[in-house]
Amino acid sequence: MKFNQITIIDDCGIQESIVQKIAELSKSSIIIFNNTLVSKEEIIQRIGDSDCILLSWKTIISAEILEACPSLKFIGLCCSLYDESAANVDIVAARKLGITVKGVRDYGDEGAAEFIFAQLIYLFQGLGKYQWKADSTELKGKSIGIIGLGTLGSMVATMAVHFGMKVFYYNRNRKTEAEQKGITYLPLHELLAICDVVTTHLPKNTILLGESEFSIKKKNSILINTSLGLTFDKVAFSQWLLTDESSYAIFDADGMAPYADELSKKNRVISSDKFAGFTAEAKIRLSEKVLENLLAY
Repeated sequence: MKFNQITIIDDCGIQESIVQKIAELSKSSIIIFNNTLVSKEEIIQRIGDSDCILLSWKTIISAEILEACPSLKFIGLCCSLYDESAANVDIVAARKLGITVKGVRDYGDEGAAEFIFAQLIYLFQGLGKYQWKADSTELKGKSIGIIGLGTLGSMVATMAVHFGMKVFYYNRNRKTEAEQKGITYLPLHELLAICDVVTTHLPKNTILLGESEFSIKKKNSILINTSLGLTFDKVAFSQWLLTDESSYAIFDADGMAPYADELSKKNRVISSDKFAGFTAEAKIRLSEKVLENLLAY
């Protein structure tokens, strides 16, 4: 079986070698767009009569768009799909219209984990703009709290253990296997109160930290977010930085979206315009998994 028309409707990072294999699955010549759209009219125009589209997390596909594109049968998300409510495609509407939506998972975790520890080492050793303590310090013996012990959270936990850190986690479900490896479960407020470092790994649009959480967060501590979008209330976060002048925050481009310009200018915020999980290797893994989804369909 081949699709009648496959269209890549934005710059979703698929490797050229994989694009060529995807093109073989389209009866008509594959159509490729390399920029992200903002208006629904442009999105509808690009989709046209395509029965298969591929897109990144940056393009929003609403129910209105889906209804305007009756030829659509398959949507391939070139990004993670953990929670339907957090997806950039209206999956409920797609299901009603008989459109299959598939995402990929676990393609950028290695790069994100390396980013976290690279930034921590720079901050602890004073190798960049900021230094955490008066003297440079080691990771060994410091406490890290991981909020969200999925694939990336588990990878961070394992690396932290190797660095000799005291590792704690909070997750909506207890992880017995992790606890058997010495990773200790704590209720959220207790974790925030005792950990030197707190790193959040949550689905898009999951706001878990608000005013009450920041009010009990340990002084002279560090908050890290590489999730897709904020995992905290922005106003409460800003107030935390103002009231605790000994604490720091670390973000990659994902972790600040869509407030990068605002957050990156704050004091004691260490930020990057790079997407930590979108390395050259991650793009290959992503591309291969997108192709797998198409072939499976």
